[in-house]
Amino acid sequence: MTRAEKIKQYLSDTGVDAFLVTHIPNVRYISGFSGSSAALLITRNKNFFFTDFRYKEQSAIQVKGFEIIVNYNADEELKKVISGNEIKSVYFESTHTTIDGLNRLKNNNPLAEFIPQKLKLEEFTVIKTADELLLMRRAVDISERVFHKLLDFIKPGMTEREVSAEISYLHKKYGAEKDAFDPIVASGWRGALPHGIASDKVIESGEMVTLDFGCVYNGFCSDLTRTISLGEPDEELKKIYDIVHDAHKKAIYAAKAGIKTNELDQVAREFITSSGYGEKFGHGLGHGLGIEVHEQPSVSWRSDVVLNAGTVITIEPGIYIENLGGVRIEDNILIKEDGCDVLNKSSKELIII
Repeated sequence: MTRAEKIKQYLSDTGVDAFLVTHIPNVRYISGFSGSSAALLITRNKNFFFTDFRYKEQSAIQVKGFEIIVNYNADEELKKVISGNEIKSVYFESTHTTIDGLNRLKNNNPLAEFIPQKLKLEEFTVIKTADELLLMRRAVDISERVFHKLLDFIKPGMTEREVSAEISYLHKKYGAEKDAFDPIVASGWRGALPHGIASDKVIESGEMVTLDFGCVYNGFCSDLTRTISLGEPDEELKKIYDIVHDAHKKAIYAAKAGIKTNELDQVAREFITSSGYGEKFGHGLGHGLGIEVHEQPSVSWRSDVVLNAGTVITIEPGIYIENLGGVRIEDNILIKEDGCDVLNKSSKELIII
């Protein structure tokens, strides 16, 4: 069953006429289109693909099984299709649709009912197929290769932004389409910023550096974090590193099909808390990974989703101390019936350059 056929089945099961897809990662997942401007309307009988003149040739190559409509006025083209096919009810992606966008849909199509669907399509992406896993492993391999090259590249006196630029360059050099997100390079005291996007700060000898980056390969993402040290680090940071490393190992050992996301989070959180740093671990243990770098399910104390075999998630405990620094270690893992498969192969022992 193709991805579009899964949606058709859902329409048949619920009795709704059509599903409007506007979130670009979902457009790509369903149609194969890798451009930046498109929408899909899937009915129980037909598939419609809307794009603009810039992507006329590209869509003809990439998109199969859809009637391709090159629109000069997207709202008008959609209106024609909805009215011409007597569509009376339409699911839309409520998580990704603005109020203005919904109002336009309703005003242009007064005879159709628009029904919100929160993250329904994202449910389809959670369990990875064998082909999707191959693409994810390739993305992980590319980012792993970049990490190993960084160990020879990074030196005291460089700025964080220089290291970030090298990450982006190497990702593309080794075959990725692009970064999955802006690389995080957080050195010294900036390591206490969990999402410390690279700055002009100079990396100094004796500082720890948190490197968090990922790439996109044929539409699927990787997400890797390692914390290294340029010279001998502060003793407390070494202690923190060992705690995070042990918490990470405990979570990896516990990860398997059937465990709930909050239970898995608690494995790492309880250990960090028992070590005296619970208040310094303020984010969730991880998240789903696939066509987006953050997708369902959320692996945190706020989520009680049962993990199923075939789901890919991140495991990324961290400790962050203001004015000192921080440590985070992150792997991408495939949930299996009897445990998990760690997709990353690089060492998680503290590397001192």
